[in-house]
Amino acid sequence: MTKTRFLALITALALLMTIPTAVFAQSPKTPPHVFVGTATLDGATAVDGTAVTAWVDEEQEAATNVVNGSYVLEVDGAFDGKTVAFRVGSATADQSGTWVFGGASLLNLTASSGNTTTGLPPADGTQGAKGEKGEKGDTGASGPAGADGAAGAAGDPGPAGPTGAAGADGSPGSAGAAGEDGSGSGIIGIIALIIAAVALLGAGGSYMMGRRI
Repeated sequence: MTKTRFLALITALALLMTIPTAVFAQSPKTPPHVFVGTATLDGATAVDGTAVTAWVDEEQEAATNVVNGSYVLEVDGAFDGKTVAFRVGSATADQSGTWVFGGASLLNLTASSGNTTTGLPPADGTQGAKGEKGEKGDTGASGPAGADGAAGAAGDPGPAGPTGAAGADGSPGSAGAAGEDGSGSGIIGIIALIIAAVALLGAGGSYMMGRRI
């Protein structure tokens, strides 16, 4: 770092430290801790626009950008006594600070792309290749039986079935009732016999007369 840049940083830090305490007392906001310094990434001065971020308890609390190789970062909050970690771009800086109420610190940050210091969440990486398809899982257990469905339409009549076997003989019938007295029928029978006899006699007479002629 050149002598001019170093003197400028010292001057800025001195001005920050000489701000009257009364100014902070008039504001309801908690005075921040201000960090200033240079930013180096992978052994070279960080280019303008490179992000510099401050982290407390793995949460990002402040951010700024590098200008002419330097940064100025105000960390607001109430983190008295807590450690403040830094990132230059996506790389974790080797240095850290301690947050003090209304404090100001000169802190030159150096970071490398391969730095994986714990205490900060990992920076977003590139998406990995899609993995191979896993094996098919076992068939699951059968679910409960569903409700009965609606009745279907009636089907067509089926073909006639075969003739059944002959039935067994019926039991004998009961005896009929006794007939009425046949007195009237007897008289009619006698009359019929007389008529038959007369007819026979007539037929015999006709036969005899025919022989005589």
